[in-house]
Amino acid sequence: MKVTEVRIKLINDIEDRLRAFCSITLDGEFVVRDLKIIQGLRGCFVAMPSRKILERCVNCHGKNEIKARFCANCGTALSATPVEVGGRTRLFADIAHPINAECRERIEGSVLLAFEEEMQKSRQPGYTCRYDDYDE
Repeated sequence: MKVTEVRIKLINDIEDRLRAFCSITLDGEFVVRDLKIIQGLRGCFVAMPSRKILERCVNCHGKNEIKARFCANCGTALSATPVEVGGRTRLFADIAHPINAECRERIEGSVLLAFEEEMQKSRQPGYTCRYDDYDE
């Protein structure tokens, strides 16, 4: 499997750790959107697309965030049984992710290289983001 295209959408808020969103195309046939480039303590890294884990209220069956103490829909007190992994409460579940370290390194290498290139392009006059230009 090869990463055949990377599209970057830069984030302008330098106060935020989120530096960009990106999409990758695999083997010219399969697109994965909503990867995030995040500034960490040891440089940038790529976070895979994910969704918030929600729990249902036993009273009204409304969806609530995992750490919520009360239902946002009906106000019922919720049980405090968050899912813990490695001593940390798990708030998100991956939608797509690499199966092994080699695949993660290939994806991250391609994405971070494209991110650096996009940062350089963004400093040029007349720069336009092509993140959503999938018709071309």
